Amino acid sequence: MINFLNLKKINASYAEELKAASARVIDSGYYILGPEVRTFEQEFADFCGVKHCIGLASGLDALVLILRAWKLMGKLQDGDEVIIQANAYIACVLAITENNLKPVFVEPDEHSYNIDPAKIREAITAKTRVIMPVHLYGYLSPMPEIMDIARESNLLVLEDCSQSHGASLGDKRAGFWGDASAFSFYPSKNLGALADSGAATTNDEELETMLRALRNYGSKERYYNLYQGVNSRLSEMQAALLSVKLKYFWQEVDNRRSIAERYLAGIKNPLITLPQVDRTEQHTWHLFVVRCQQRDAFKAYLHENGIETIIHYPKPPYLQAAYPEMNHLSFPLNEQIHDEILSLSADPSLSDADVQHIIDTCNRFAG
Repeated sequence: MINFLNLKKINASYAEELKAASARVIDSGYYILGPEVRTFEQEFADFCGVKHCIGLASGLDALVLILRAWKLMGKLQDGDEVIIQANAYIACVLAITENNLKPVFVEPDEHSYNIDPAKIREAITAKTRVIMPVHLYGYLSPMPEIMDIARESNLLVLEDCSQSHGASLGDKRAGFWGDASAFSFYPSKNLGALADSGAATTNDEELETMLRALRNYGSKERYYNLYQGVNSRLSEMQAALLSVKLKYFWQEVDNRRSIAERYLAGIKNPLITLPQVDRTEQHTWHLFVVRCQQRDAFKAYLHENGIETIIHYPKPPYLQAAYPEMNHLSFPLNEQIHDEILSLSADPSLSDADVQHIIDTCNRFAG
């Protein structure tokens, strides 16, 4: 079986450096918010082209705490609206509702699957305060247009960059554009830790200060709590491991791009719709997502031929049991996309033979 993502094989490439980094942390005796976290925060801020990176326990926490900080700063209040594409991952919606804000869903762009600026304009009301573009699959949303809309309407922009580390428009990467951005370093991400981890990035010093307090029980000074915070700290161990993996980030992305280029050139089956992107060289291919009207049969056929695939995602957030009050909502384009999408492996450790087998099997599928 060709695994969708072989993390053991990927991390084996850096095993000695990862072990050395782990030993360094163990030997330091400093395990919480120490030099490894500070080093990685600076490295990742530089990577994104921003002033500040705040290491956190997960990407979800990054979204939750950014919105909470804006409420504490007086920028948001209960009931304010956040515009988000209907095919976003549920973590984005959880962060919105956790803060007593209202998600306003819009149809995604049919080709990129990211948020559609025209739909954003249509959804703005007197209660709108935030646009949350979710950069899916390693492909950046149309940020210049989104930022223009935000400036025109005096809205905040919160980028969810959990699938788009390093993706760019021109020389500006994910995490640079918005008022704040959230990243996940879940192990399967293009920049993945070896446990749940995340970060927020921003150029706003007030927000940075607030986030550093909120991640640590609402405290700027030990045992003196200014806010009702949480425990959401990037660990010293994961920061050290992320610093190692950041050194090899572009090597892995180059492998992903090579695989994607082979798929785009080699898969010729008219039953399969390939990704349609205008800026291939700036796509980081976290996921290679195709569409097929016979998706379930296609997935089963690939499995029978030793190829693991995953659906990202089988059900949109507004139809989940967690949100019964939203289950009446309908977004026909989004639901069609959800019924047809399938992710092929973009594992950077795939062999040439693996890639060719996936291409050949896709081309043999007859419905």
